[in-house]
Formats: sequence, C-alpha cells, structure tokens
Amino acid sequence: MAERPAGEHPCPTTLFPMDTGMNDLQPLVLVVDDDESVRRSLHMLLSTAGYAVNTYGSGADALEHVDAESPACLLLDVSMPDMTGLEVKEALRERGRDTATVFITGYDDVPTGVRAMKTGATDFLLKPFEDVEVLEAVRQAIARELAARAERSSVAEIGTRYNALTPREHEVCDRVVAGRLNKQIAAELGTCEQTVKVHRCRVMRKMRANSLPDLVRAVDLFHRAGVGAHAD
Repeated sequence: MAERPAGEHPCPTTLFPMDTGMNDLQPLVLVVDDDESVRRSLHMLLSTAGYAVNTYGSGADALEHVDAESPACLLLDVSMPDMTGLEVKEALRERGRDTATVFITGYDDVPTGVRAMKTGATDFLLKPFEDVEVLEAVRQAIARELAARAERSSVAEIGTRYNALTPREHEVCDRVVAGRLNKQIAAELGTCEQTVKVHRCRVMRKMRANSLPDLVRAVDLFHRAGVGAHAD
C-alpha cells in the first residue's frame, strides 16, 4: 500500500454547509399593496402568526428598502398605480434579489396569473382571501426562500474550495469528475499515475469530499450555479 504523502490528511465531512442565514431570526415578510386596509389586515395577521412584517404602499417605496431588509417573503399586489407587482418582481430580479413572492390581486385575471407564476412566484391569491390561505402561502414561500439561501451558501463555500485548488489540481479534479481513471488522467497530463493519486488526494481533502459521488455533486452544483470559473 502506497505511503500517504507528507502533509496529507483524511477528508473532513463538511462538504455541504447547512447554514440558511436565518436560523436565529424572525422571518421578515414585506407586504406591498396600495390599499391601506389590506396592508393593515395582513400586518396584523402575519405579526400575530410570529412573523416580522413591514408594509409599503407602492412598489417604488418597497424597492428603496428591500436591499437593506433582506426579506424572506414578499406579499406583492399585482395592480398598483406606480409600478405593477410584475414590474417590481422584475426589478428585484435584475438586482439579483429574486425573493420568494406571493402575488395578491383583486381581479380574477387568468393571463396575469399565468405571467405572475412564470416569474417564479410561489402562489397567486385572489382577494378576498382567507387567513389560512395567506398563512399557508407565506409558509411555503419562506420554506422555498430558506432552501434557496441554503443552496447559495453551499455554492459559495464550494466555490471557495474549488477556486483554492492549484491549476494542476483543477485539471485532475475535472477529469476525476468526468469519470477518468487515474491511469487515463496520467496519460492525458503526461505524468505518472502515482502523481495523479497524490493530486487526487489533495483535491478530495481541499474539497472536503469523503467520496467520489460527494465530489461529483459538489462540482456539478458549483458549475450549474454559474459561479465564476477558476483561473488557469
């Protein structure tokens, strides 16, 4: 059995971090509606249910505050005089803030509902709605937002590890993930199989992968997320 190179250690077991960034905080819901009575009733309902709630009477007003507030969910009226809910959602997406959104409307407009769902909205509620409808829609939206934040956190951490690999480790890593055997990688890179084994061990350690499937999942997630490529 080959002797482990100096400085090499077994791989840790923390490939995918699980921090959602909101574990110890009240989820914040932003209510955006030009109808003050709707804002008041939703504020009372959601705050009673244990959520932090901020309300805004226009899309423009909400856009001024959303970056600083980092909400977990938006309750967004479709039809407002300054900006429609769809325009607010698009503006947020352009900023890279595609927060989980529940659209609300007083009009049974199927085409608008379809457009709203195509923006990635989690639900589309027709006024007047029941309290239980709102609470369930918000619960699902926040669960989706937490899952998305957890994945972004994982991608960022995996990206940091991946970009810390040396150019040669990148070459070995990409070929390992593609399913190449050590001897095939050695032939492609013009080196010996033992050297490839050393680089492969370092890749596993730096990426904190316990197994090849762990490594494949991590690198695949990183590339699918479109996070910056490594430098050659």
